[in-house]
Amino acid sequence: AMMRAMKSRELLLSNSLFQVARLTFEGPNGGEIVREVIEHPGAAVILPLLDDGRVVLIRNVRHSVGKVLWELPAGTLEPGDEPEACAAREVEEETGYKAGTLAPLTSFYASPGILNERMYGFIATDLTPSKQSLDADEEIEVFPIPQWQVRDMLKDGHIEDAKTIALLLYWMHMYTP
Repeated sequence: AMMRAMKSRELLLSNSLFQVARLTFEGPNGGEIVREVIEHPGAAVILPLLDDGRVVLIRNVRHSVGKVLWELPAGTLEPGDEPEACAAREVEEETGYKAGTLAPLTSFYASPGILNERMYGFIATDLTPSKQSLDADEEIEVFPIPQWQVRDMLKDGHIEDAKTIALLLYWMHMYTP
């Protein structure tokens, strides 16, 4: 398997969060491969851990799927943002906790069939209460949840958000500080 040279890029849509482009590549037999791709600057996703061991989850209204989802806090990288700076900002804005310590856990592609978004996962500890400051269109409630209950929520399918599942499972099975 090998990457092919891009022949052209046509911009189909541009908004404040992402762009959609039609990419054309050289095909294996002289033909062409065409892909419509959502181009995204990347995002930080944060696992906030209270001193007593509870995980801070949020309930996030997601109009795209018509549901309120259990999630870890996350946010899109702004131009020139380092993932860690984004993580520090987003965890405080969405949960109302300021992280004393942020450590990188892992990073991954959110949905590489249609999207180039890379998500950078962090664990946030030494949390101190601060103030939630949501964007005008955000509806988020904050729930500190014991780890045993988070495991049950994962097992029972109550957590449906991929970034949240990925980071929680990575942390539970792979991470030792």
